[in-house]
Amino acid sequence: MAQWNQVQQLEIKFLEQVDQFYDDNFPMEIRHLLAQWIENQDWEAASNNETMATILLQNLLIQLDEQLGRVSKEKNLLLIHNLKRIRKVLQGKFHGNPMHVAVVISNCLREERRILATANMPVQGPLEKSLQSSSVSERQRNVEHKVAAIKNSVQMTEHDTKYLEDLQDEFDYRYKTIQTMDQGDKNSALMSQEVLTLQEMLNSLDFKRKEALGKMAQIVNETDLLTSSMLLEELQDWKRRQQIACIGGPLHNGLDQLQNCFTLLAESLFQLRRQLEKLEEQSTKMTYDGDPIPMQRTHLLERVTFLIYNLFKNSFVVERQPCMPTHPQRPMILKTLIQFTVKLSNRRFVLCGTHVKAMSLEESSNGSLSVEFRHLQPKEMKSSAGNKGNEGPHVVTEELHSIAFEAQICLYGLTIDLETSSLPVVMISNVSQLPNAWASIIWYNLSTSDSQNLVFFNNPPPASLSQLLEVVSWQFSSYVGRGLNSDQLGMLAEKLTAQSSYNDGHLTWAKFCKEHLPGKSFTFWTWLEAILDLIKKHILPLWIDGYIMGFVSKEKERLLLKDKTTGTFLLRFSESHLGGITFTWVDRSENGEVRFHSVEPYNKGRLSALPFADILRDYKVIMAENIPENPLKYLYPDIPKDKAFSKHYTSQPCEVSRPTERGDKGYVPSVFIPISTIRNDCAEPQSPSDLLPMSPSVYAVLRENLSPTTIETAMQSPYPAE
Repeated sequence: MAQWNQVQQLEIKFLEQVDQFYDDNFPMEIRHLLAQWIENQDWEAASNNETMATILLQNLLIQLDEQLGRVSKEKNLLLIHNLKRIRKVLQGKFHGNPMHVAVVISNCLREERRILATANMPVQGPLEKSLQSSSVSERQRNVEHKVAAIKNSVQMTEHDTKYLEDLQDEFDYRYKTIQTMDQGDKNSALMSQEVLTLQEMLNSLDFKRKEALGKMAQIVNETDLLTSSMLLEELQDWKRRQQIACIGGPLHNGLDQLQNCFTLLAESLFQLRRQLEKLEEQSTKMTYDGDPIPMQRTHLLERVTFLIYNLFKNSFVVERQPCMPTHPQRPMILKTLIQFTVKLSNRRFVLCGTHVKAMSLEESSNGSLSVEFRHLQPKEMKSSAGNKGNEGPHVVTEELHSIAFEAQICLYGLTIDLETSSLPVVMISNVSQLPNAWASIIWYNLSTSDSQNLVFFNNPPPASLSQLLEVVSWQFSSYVGRGLNSDQLGMLAEKLTAQSSYNDGHLTWAKFCKEHLPGKSFTFWTWLEAILDLIKKHILPLWIDGYIMGFVSKEKERLLLKDKTTGTFLLRFSESHLGGITFTWVDRSENGEVRFHSVEPYNKGRLSALPFADILRDYKVIMAENIPENPLKYLYPDIPKDKAFSKHYTSQPCEVSRPTERGDKGYVPSVFIPISTIRNDCAEPQSPSDLLPMSPSVYAVLRENLSPTTIETAMQSPYPAE
């Protein structure tokens, strides 16, 4: 089933998540209208290739034009209007930066897969629960309500200021009229009445000035309280959600809502500032003993200006953290001399490229001031002493660096200097360092909400095991499209804690990434990263379909298979080989004894030569009668093998027999098949060079010319106890 069709069948709570991130990233109308076409393009590859991205963007617009032509024939006026508007926005937003649209669509598809995976999970993890707590949503609604109330109050004081101006103009007119009267008229009863009226007007003017200043002071107090107690908490929550999203968690949203709150408050404060300036003008034209304006205005103006500065300083954020286009799912890792993009220790770096730009109004609907640096390159600064290599207290992948951004805003007579920083990044010089660098990024952003603790790895704190497992699941959902279920996570927990049963506790950084697993020459993270790489490059469709159990111990494997029909098999990742996958099947001896057989794990080298689905289809073992037979019948628990994998086969089934017809140019046609012999001893697996698949023609020659014993030594051996 197409991915978009699956998305539309989700429960309402998951559909709301889909709606939120499409609202912030890409028009959902386009995703819906071009669903199949979008899913058939390789957006992730295009995000690293400008030429490919340019072609895809052009084709996207062509596809959109075709849809416009179709709806024009149907005379759907509203849809025509929306599509034209969307096309204009797409052209404006992504013109000159086609790789960005590839990144956006790739992220949207990834987030869809993550939500689909989450919907299939029985329990939501503790981190995701905390990010989506009802109290956070309630606070956001309260903030928006209070911001609207403040804006309304400022509008009311605007009316008060205008009323004061009119009242003062009338007073000034009456006062000047009296001044022009003859001396005789000034002693009349009319004059006395006019003076009394002026006194009442002055009293009213004084009362209204005090009332207006009182309302303004109340607005300033409410704004100050709202900013410090709720709005900045919302901003910190958004920054935390951004941290978690960077390590594979749910896409962070809510920035538009925050921006709207900051904008409305800033507009209200600037409006209040203008009102205070008008009051000063009125006081300059007419003042009196006890005039409240000279006594209160200056202090209020200082507070308003401080709040404006505070709002601007806090609203200056890094919207998209530094990321190399070659590794869009591994942000905050930068390779020297490799370009990276970013929106808004012991080694030192200079950023080469255009690093001074003017912020401009975004052409998208949110209308924020922003700037994007697309082609920066970090270059290490060599010290004058000629230091070589890394002489600091940490290995390169544990060094944290920060990229600082400065800006100056000139608005309504105010000049505001702004500064913000990226989340800590890791600088690498070789792509082989990327896995351990990513482990550092995961551990940092999982363990702390501090955005600038560059000495974090001096004493890295332990992480909650349950939260760490949740983040591990996110690596699979974000990187290879399907997260881990509770059974798979349980096996990983056992591997991390070396306990068959565990309670949620804490795990050290060393256990996760630095210490070798018991009896192995690699760490837990190295093992896991190799599996992610294997899935991504060689068995992705099978993983996404959920046919790979993957993380299951040998003991649990036997428990699952022992009562199953002969030929039932499951697929699991090797615990002793990096980046290996094996399959184990069950059969029974003549006396009914249950037997389990596992093949030596297939690694990326072997899977590069033969697709895994074809291996499962064509796999043969040599039985006692020297007859090859495929022992794999049912994928656990009871799915017929061809039903599970037929759509992933890439070639025709192989028949092990001597070919009778010759192919093109007189050559004997041959195809490779995996073939093994059942052995009852526990001999060590043969070397990888002996484990290459054998062609049917070679097998036929061997069978005709060699004895059964000799043939047996030429075959692969199932791995007896992986």
